[in-house]
Amino acid sequence: MKTHEQMLEVAIQQAKIGLSEGGVPIGAALFDKNGNLLGAGHNRRVQNDDPATHAETDAFRNAGRQTDYRETILVTTLSPCWYCCGLIRQFKIGTVIIGENETFGVGEDSLRELGVKVIVMHNQECKALLGGFIEKHPEIWNEDIGEVCSSCEA
Repeated sequence: MKTHEQMLEVAIQQAKIGLSEGGVPIGAALFDKNGNLLGAGHNRRVQNDDPATHAETDAFRNAGRQTDYRETILVTTLSPCWYCCGLIRQFKIGTVIIGENETFGVGEDSLRELGVKVIVMHNQECKALLGGFIEKHPEIWNEDIGEVCSSCEA
């Protein structure tokens, strides 16, 4: 069985891949109840010009079809947005491990209310990866979270 830290490391590596491709450095991975990797992915909104390719959806797609998600573990470097919370809710993913939730966090309480086990790791590497990106590219970050960047306009 992998530890939470080992599973988070897979998501962090995905975030780094996304950053190296010029995208938003958010990574995710889906594991079975025994810690076996089912699929990993990263935010590809910029790379694929696709607003629906968040890290969680990329990992979910890369995992392929599962007959039941209740005992799966979704690991993500950042607290999932409402869109990704919908994916977790729709497929009844049982556990979500979050690298950090200080930069962004909206749906954790709603997931807990649904019975999802939510674990926040408060990982500083996750925070630094995204924080550095936001500092350099606030317009892309704001686009990613559906906000208008008033300080980005000329």
